[in-house]
Amino acid sequence: MHTETNREAAEILALKGLTYLVNSPDDLDRFLAVSGVDAHTLRRSAGEPELLAAVMDFLLSQEPLLTRFCQDESLDSKTIHLARRALPGA
Repeated sequence: MHTETNREAAEILALKGLTYLVNSPDDLDRFLAVSGVDAHTLRRSAGEPELLAAVMDFLLSQEPLLTRFCQDESLDSKTIHLARRALPGA
């Protein structure tokens, strides 16, 4: 990932992570509880860089979830770490 494409690629990857969470109700419930975001705010802010950063933080903090996500997306976990650095708050 290079600097300018980093941010866009990171946001796309985080959106994939969010979609993954939405399709896994238990994981989504945990994300909502940990982040303090409610479902309405999640829908309204889904594309916001700060929320996407929170999604990446959550994935990185949940090893089994991260492993499943990476396997499903054919990614290395290092890619998630690099993408997270391109988002706000890194």
